[in-house]
Amino acid sequence: MKNLHNALLLKRLYQLKELGYQYTSEEPFNEDDKNLLELPNSLVALKQQALNCHLCSLSKNRNHVVFGEGNEQADVMFIGDAPLEIEDNASKVFLGRGGEMLTAMIEKVIGISRQEVYITNLLKCHPLANKAVHESEYHTCKAYLFKEIELVNPKIIVTLGEKAYHYLTNDTTELENIRGTIIVKDKHSIIPTYHPSFLLKNPSLKKDVFEDLKKVKGLL
Repeated sequence: MKNLHNALLLKRLYQLKELGYQYTSEEPFNEDDKNLLELPNSLVALKQQALNCHLCSLSKNRNHVVFGEGNEQADVMFIGDAPLEIEDNASKVFLGRGGEMLTAMIEKVIGISRQEVYITNLLKCHPLANKAVHESEYHTCKAYLFKEIELVNPKIIVTLGEKAYHYLTNDTTELENIRGTIIVKDKHSIIPTYHPSFLLKNPSLKKDVFEDLKKVKGLL
C-alpha cells in the first residue's frame, strides 16, 4: 500500500529528527533497508509496538496508549480522531456517552453488534485539551492506522469527524460538504460522517448520521 509506505517514511523521518538529524540532501538511512519501513504483520504485535511508542510529544502526557479493538476480520471499520481522557485512563476505545452513542448507531441503524466491527482512532494517545496537536504528530501516528487498515482489510471505513477523514484521504473538503458520500479508495468504501462527541453538542445532526449509516447497511 503506497499510503502505508509514505506514512512509514514520514514516521521514520520524524524519528530521525528527534534524534538530531537535520533535513538535508544527504540520506541518513537507506530506503532499501526494509526493516526501517515495516510494521508488524499482526494486530497483537502492532499494538505492542504502539504501546512502546515515544516518537512524538503526545506520549509524554498519556496514561495509556489507546489502540483499536473489535473484530480483526471486520467488514466495517470506524475511525475517530483521538482518545478522550476517559479512554486514556482505561486504555479502551470509545467509552462514555460518545461510546454509548456509537454503539447505539452501530446496533440500531446498521443492525450488527459492536463486537462485529473494528473501532480505532487516528491518534493513539490522548492530546492535552489546552495544546493543539501538531501536524507531525498526526503523520507519525498515521502509520499505525494505515497498518491497522491493511491487516483488518475492511470493506467499509466510516470516518468519524473531519480529522480522521482528512488524514486518511488527504482531502481537505469540509465535512459538512462531504459527509455521507461513498468514496472508493484502495478497494475500501469510505463514508465520512460526524463524530459522536460532535453529535452530543449538536443533536439536530443525528438524522444526518442516521442517513449516512443507512448507506453502510446498504453496502453490506
